[in-house]
Amino acid sequence: MALVYIVEDDVDIREMEAYALKSAGLSVESFSESGAFFRAVNVQKPDLVLLDIMLPGMDGMTVLKRLRGEADTQTIPIIMVTAKTSEADRVKGLDSGADDYLVKPFGIMELVSRCNALMRRAHRNAVVRSFGPIEIDDDCHRVTVDGCETELTFKEYGLLKYLMQNRGTAVSRDRLMEAVWGFAFTGETRTVDMHIKTLRKKLGAAGQLIETVRNVGYRLGR
Repeated sequence: MALVYIVEDDVDIREMEAYALKSAGLSVESFSESGAFFRAVNVQKPDLVLLDIMLPGMDGMTVLKRLRGEADTQTIPIIMVTAKTSEADRVKGLDSGADDYLVKPFGIMELVSRCNALMRRAHRNAVVRSFGPIEIDDDCHRVTVDGCETELTFKEYGLLKYLMQNRGTAVSRDRLMEAVWGFAFTGETRTVDMHIKTLRKKLGAAGQLIETVRNVGYRLGR
């Protein structure tokens, strides 16, 4: 049974989210602040985190950055939950490593659907793909370069996998945003470019295989 951690200081919202996800057959643990949450993460890693931005003490954005900055938590799928509705707030969360975004108030069915969709993307059937020295094992969610494992975030992994699935094809930034982040973004954002930059760095010399296609996007190989 998939395990979801909820980090939300509003009791009513926290209980509503927990009830909805438990009713959908998921195991749920709830936390009102970051301290108890991180102690639980050290004991057992969840399959997904629902993370509110406005938290007492350490806020949600800081929690997100800490999770993405540590090797053993950087690939955990994270949905940000917030009352903030501006596009700038949404982009900030996504650029910082969130995988999806829910704005309060939201519907129960939407909450459950987004959680299930994100976990499906994170736990697909085993597929091993390779290109040059790069190999992806989808079952283990593992990437190796010349046989050495390379730690990638959830989004970096998704970008590499999508480029590998479409190798030799120039893929636009908009298409990558929709395929990896799950929605079409209309506007100016450096999200894809920044993730490609860190992905190339982590792949070392093999990162040169990801080519920049001017005025289009990116391509893996020819």
